[in-house]
Amino acid sequence: MTQLWVIVPAHQEAERIDATLQALARQRDLDFTLIVVDNASTDTTGARARDFARGAPFPVHVLDEDERGVGCAVDTGFRYAISRGATLLARTDADCLPEEGWTAAARAEFARGAEMVCGRIVARADEHGPLGRAGFRVLVAIATAFGRIRPGHWRRNNGFRVPYRMHAGNNMGIRSELYATVGGMPRRPAPTDRQFLNRVRRQTAAISYARDMVVANSTRRLRAYGLIATARWYLEQGSGHHLEDPR
Repeated sequence: MTQLWVIVPAHQEAERIDATLQALARQRDLDFTLIVVDNASTDTTGARARDFARGAPFPVHVLDEDERGVGCAVDTGFRYAISRGATLLARTDADCLPEEGWTAAARAEFARGAEMVCGRIVARADEHGPLGRAGFRVLVAIATAFGRIRPGHWRRNNGFRVPYRMHAGNNMGIRSELYATVGGMPRRPAPTDRQFLNRVRRQTAAISYARDMVVANSTRRLRAYGLIATARWYLEQGSGHHLEDPR
């Protein structure tokens, strides 16, 4: 059994999940087990994942999580992997495209002693043109800068052992032992990525940023809602603010 397990939460992603699964199949390092967590989808998301599993170049488990919410799906997938012996966990989402060196980069960071790895996010080239991709870079820069100055995010007296670092939930890795120690991904409220990162920052300083661990993100929120509304959504990650996924 491989040590590295990759978790992909998916809700209503029938149109995009095939591309995500094929991107994982093109990884240079294929020594991992994949979990797709079908999160209360009413479309063919789960069926597409099961079809892929029959010919995949690595073991695939497809789980059903009926409790709606990305935190619920991620936590279910991570805990399932841990219960089956996973020691290294990585996550991307079902509308994202990991570059071919993604799993190899994650494994290399763990080998260098990282307990948590944050990767680099870029915009999907197939969903938007140059202006959209530039807008996405602006969003990432805003979120990164605001995270560093957000009140309380840097203060050692809040228990943080390392300064804030941009953390995209759809491009990260963590050791199973650390995941369990911090209590896992909060299942409520959603979204929960920032809350989870702050739990980790209070536990360890061994958080690394891997520029060669790259995932191309969907720009559909940017296209549907515009720069200002999408920026607000990114800035409020973890506070309960919600912006519906456009379908």
